[in-house]
Amino acid sequence: MTVSPVGLAVAQFAPSADESANLDAIGELVARARDRGARVVLLPEYSSYFVDPFDASLAAHAQDLDGPFVSALARLAARHEVHIVAGLVERASSGDRVRNTVVAVDADGVVARYRKLHLYDAFGQRESDWVEPGEIESPETFEVDGIRFALMTCYDLRFPEVARTLADTGAHVVLVAAEWVRGPLKEDHWRTLLQARAIENTLYVAGADHPPPLGVGHSLVIDPLGVPVASIGTATDVAVAYIDFGVVDRVRRVNPALKLRRYTVAPRD
Repeated sequence: MTVSPVGLAVAQFAPSADESANLDAIGELVARARDRGARVVLLPEYSSYFVDPFDASLAAHAQDLDGPFVSALARLAARHEVHIVAGLVERASSGDRVRNTVVAVDADGVVARYRKLHLYDAFGQRESDWVEPGEIESPETFEVDGIRFALMTCYDLRFPEVARTLADTGAHVVLVAAEWVRGPLKEDHWRTLLQARAIENTLYVAGADHPPPLGVGHSLVIDPLGVPVASIGTATDVAVAYIDFGVVDRVRRVNPALKLRRYTVAPRD
């Protein structure tokens, strides 16, 4: 099968409590990514709205999947002929908590969505006080020119079962929207876990983070052998890599680990 490489951008910026400013920043980054050849643009977790520390304003600024943030992303996607993947503070079933959702959007709206499964109740944080966890359900994916993309959020990266279930959809790329909080060794954890998920599932993994002072930055794209092929330091910027189906195919022929495994992933009660 011959599939042309697809340009994938990781876009790094610091979302704030100013929703209009967030969309302005996203618009600039998407335009920059398209100029550099991207067909898919990955943005961080909480791209629609972010405040540190979390407070009641999170729920007040939550939106539906067909709300103004997603509508704005769809207009940007149409203007630049790209798919945009970004973190959304989504309205939840209960009024005092929200959903931490990643949406993939094209010109017509949402083509896939992922609600964070593992909440960041670690390293002194309590995300579950403000966010309700996603349901365990069949992963949604989307395709661009024969390349299949799957979605994941931040802390889920520490749970290898999540990436394995995404690999089982036939995904060639896992997109990780993150707000990877700074701390001792956190940059090392970020890069190591992205590389591990790529190597063990023989696919590309991309991560888009907030820059310092809250995030670690270092948004990057990892190939199926665990090699970084595009990256950003700590600036607000984009980096573009080309996702090549042939690379995934060759790696999986040489190392058919997904076929040789003797375990499947089952949900925990």
